[in-house]
Amino acid sequence: MLIQDYLDICDPVLTFDRFMGEIELEKYLKNIPQHYTGRLRYDPVSMLKTVLFGFMANGYISLRELEDQCKVNLRFMYLMDHQAPSYRTFGYFINEVLADSIEEIFQDINKKIFETEHVDLQHLYIDGSKFEANANKYSWVWKKATEKSRYRLFGKITTLFEEINEELSCTGMKLCINSEYAPEYLKEAAEQYAEVWQINEAMFVHGSGHRKTTQQRHYEKLKEYAAKLEEYVEKIKICGEDRNSYSKTDHSATFMRIKTDYMGNDQLLPAYNVQVGIADEYIAVVDVNQYRSDMDCFIPLMNKFYTTYGFYPKYPVADAGYGSYNNYIFCGQHGMEKYMKFTMFKKETTDKKYHEDPFRAVNFPIGEGGIMRCPNGKSFYLQYRKNVKGNKYGRQEEVYQCEDCSGCPYAEQCKKTDKNRTVRINRELTAMHQEVIENLESPTYFDNLKKYIDDVQPDVIIYMLGKTGDFLYNHVRRKNGKRYPIVQLERRNDCTIPKNVWSGMEQNNHIAGHLSVRRLATLLNISSPHNQNSTTLIPPTWVASQYLKKEAEKIRNSTKDK
Repeated sequence: MLIQDYLDICDPVLTFDRFMGEIELEKYLKNIPQHYTGRLRYDPVSMLKTVLFGFMANGYISLRELEDQCKVNLRFMYLMDHQAPSYRTFGYFINEVLADSIEEIFQDINKKIFETEHVDLQHLYIDGSKFEANANKYSWVWKKATEKSRYRLFGKITTLFEEINEELSCTGMKLCINSEYAPEYLKEAAEQYAEVWQINEAMFVHGSGHRKTTQQRHYEKLKEYAAKLEEYVEKIKICGEDRNSYSKTDHSATFMRIKTDYMGNDQLLPAYNVQVGIADEYIAVVDVNQYRSDMDCFIPLMNKFYTTYGFYPKYPVADAGYGSYNNYIFCGQHGMEKYMKFTMFKKETTDKKYHEDPFRAVNFPIGEGGIMRCPNGKSFYLQYRKNVKGNKYGRQEEVYQCEDCSGCPYAEQCKKTDKNRTVRINRELTAMHQEVIENLESPTYFDNLKKYIDDVQPDVIIYMLGKTGDFLYNHVRRKNGKRYPIVQLERRNDCTIPKNVWSGMEQNNHIAGHLSVRRLATLLNISSPHNQNSTTLIPPTWVASQYLKKEAEKIRNSTKDK
């Protein structure tokens, strides 16, 4: 009997093999060396299928584990036709043969899936995560610290040049003194100095008990400063324009804040920022960045999406970590709708007092002649325009100042200094924020959510957003005679669900979310029936409903009476 006879017809490995058979895999195997003598090599197509299936089924699999699976697991034995390559063979195959084709393999598999499943690529849901690099966490190099050290070295070089010029005043040679120096210039100065004094490095004295000559000291200082300056230039070059740090043991890794323990405490560690774009529950695009902030990762991710599919998604959806001036302008230039929250989105949409605050500059009325006036009726006049910090498109903001704040009855509420109030106005950004609010709060979102639940009819609904919870509780909780269990991963103060119907354990949301996703992934990867339950303990905070609070009060009172 063949191995496939022992496998169920719906076994994942058979489905995987049929799907991969529809893709031309030979074109990814370009770097295989010619074989003339020795043992026959393993089939590269089979090895490619085995590697892809191993990582698909396990999420991550070591090379030694991959070797063991080929010896004992029927699925891997089927893919390798009873052959079991060593872990070294798999390592060579991945590093030497597949290294340059990974992106192409990912894209081609995706395109095949998207054609079959009719995936909607216009709606892209974006999020990122930081992964610690395999590098020494104490091997940091900071760009700003390096630049400060370089400028301190410039001062030392200037002092040394002054001493040398005073020494060489009788020879007619003079070194140029500048505010900054290049390593090449210092090397040239050292060569000229050696020529003037006929310096022979072989005759230099070293160690205690030997007195160095002035020429030897100056020459050694020139060589030392040139080497040190060259080191600083190299470090700044490795950092580049967009990074502030890197690791000495992994130059591609940037030091970032990462939540590493179950209490949410973050640490500064060398890491990569991995961005993922999801379309219809499929990973459409993945990008690995060196940026600490998600804001800086949005444009590279969108450009990679365009390179892969030939167009930009119409609706890129992301959290407040992506909402920036640069990203909004980029979306407008490439025909994308603005669905990324900005930093103050929650306060702007839920805090009515903050939104309607008359002392906010955006709420100041515009009078005749386009003059902005404060609640006291004083006029604000344009002082100057300046470039917006960090904006890559040359945008400017306007700075206005009140004509006179003296004797204003609203001074304590309006300003914090004794001077006339100064405000910065960016009308373009304000309009963008309003557009984002309109897009995210439009009834279309809730209509689509309602329609999706009606079509899918899920067994349970898991959510995190407060307003989404309100909608689910009021409109979806009981529908068409069916009750939908609703699970909220975090409890927020702005949630309007009545507290008297909500009680129990408020769990640490980031732990609960992590465990939920991990459990779901585990279940999806298991093809056979799995009835084993797992228990995970999470530090809780008890949240009692109004009913439970009343009952607890009764118990306390009865105890006091006794």
